[in-house]
Amino acid sequence: MSTRKILYKTHLWTAIITMLPLGIMIISGILLQLKKDISWIQPATQQGSDTVPQLTFEEILAQCRTLDTLKIKTWEDIERLDIRPGKGIIKILAKNNYEIQLDSQTGKVLHIAYRRSDIIENIHDGSIFSSVIKKWIFIPSAFIALALYLSGIYLTWKRLNKN
Repeated sequence: MSTRKILYKTHLWTAIITMLPLGIMIISGILLQLKKDISWIQPATQQGSDTVPQLTFEEILAQCRTLDTLKIKTWEDIERLDIRPGKGIIKILAKNNYEIQLDSQTGKVLHIAYRRSDIIENIHDGSIFSSVIKKWIFIPSAFIALALYLSGIYLTWKRLNKN
């Protein structure tokens, strides 16, 4: 059997086997590329009144507690805090994926929205399913995609040089 035929069959069957995980990676990757452009994926970053943060951690937590949507009562309910001095805001991501943006000077609520980018990222790398699927399906699929890419280049090059 020729190298070309082996590569063709390998290319065909690995493409069929990895179709679903690669499709998930491609679609979620496109969404992640657009996350700054589509506020449904990730809320747009607002602009605060000053670039020097004045709020204390106690004031940040107190402000979060006043908003029922966030379901924040203690620091354990907060996934992360993102301080953006250049924008004059503090982003707080709740464990329920709601994001609040506070003016870092006044504590005024600038924006509250559901943030989907982290969920999409977990779908993209397969970790939303399980660590086993991430390590034994998604990572190998990425390597297979690389092999498909390289074998596709080789097969195209061979075909173009044949004529």
